[in-house]
Amino acid sequence: MSGKPCLLAGDVGGTKVNVACFDPDGDLLTPLAEASYATADVAGLADIARRLVGDAVGSVAAACFGVAGAVIDRRAQMVNVPWPADARDLERLFGHDRVDLINDLVALAYGVLTLRPRDLAVLHAGDPLPGGNKAVIAAGTGLGESMLFHHAGRYYPSPSEGGHADFSPNCDEEIDLLRYMMDRIGRTSTERLLSGPGLVRIHEFLRDTGREEEPDWLAERLRRGDASAEISQAALERRAPICERALDLFVRIYGAEAGDLALTVLATGGVYLGGGIAPKILPRLREGPFMEAFHHKGRLSEMMARIPVHVVLEPRAPLFGAAWRARELLRPVG
Repeated sequence: MSGKPCLLAGDVGGTKVNVACFDPDGDLLTPLAEASYATADVAGLADIARRLVGDAVGSVAAACFGVAGAVIDRRAQMVNVPWPADARDLERLFGHDRVDLINDLVALAYGVLTLRPRDLAVLHAGDPLPGGNKAVIAAGTGLGESMLFHHAGRYYPSPSEGGHADFSPNCDEEIDLLRYMMDRIGRTSTERLLSGPGLVRIHEFLRDTGREEEPDWLAERLRRGDASAEISQAALERRAPICERALDLFVRIYGAEAGDLALTVLATGGVYLGGGIAPKILPRLREGPFMEAFHHKGRLSEMMARIPVHVVLEPRAPLFGAAWRARELLRPVG
């Protein structure tokens, strides 16, 4: 890299790190340089920065990393990551304090502010309120949630660990699912069901309780491959009734939880579904059960019908959001 000032942004997950440099005066959707690394192959945030910018660390005008974990006092110990993430390591490397460490869903929330219409799929157009709060929810390896509040002409994100709140069933089948989970693990958070591993647990519930049969060919594929991906693909291709039913139940839980989050933050500006799962199951999300569960909120159902719902199609949205936050550090506002 040259010595021209840049913004350094990163998105750190349990398996992969995406990192990029951006022009502080340019387009935050067009990196100057970017790279991906296996999380297990790097030694920490400073190592990631050195790998991308090399000897030009003095050119980093501001930096922000989104990490998959709760950030407390600018430090995070992530699940399944062997090293702690600490903003102070980057401060020492760059020689200044224009550095921030944020939750990955906060990064995604910032990223929502950068997206173009083609980066989104509309599940429900609704009737958004200008300046209304926005909710962000992302099912993937886990379940993340965040929100954007509008104040004085701009949006501010807020982190959340709402995915770890108690799972709340809405019908007899979901009550039975909760009992099944409690027999296995005790207290059950929504993340235990609304995630990649959660889809597998829903499948096992249907199989173990005799609601559906698991064909031999499917059992073999689940043993050999990515069980969550195999289930969702078989469901989308309508090759196994148990997979279709598991995905339908998953989608219904997703809709209900997204609706609950919308109520919690009064998301009159819209709800955004991020993460790796939603784009892959987009045909199922469009079929009806998701929005039915989202809108099914009793006396507030009419209000829910006015809330827009979008799926984030741009996988680099958290990276763009980290760049947005880095530029804020360089040019503080309000």
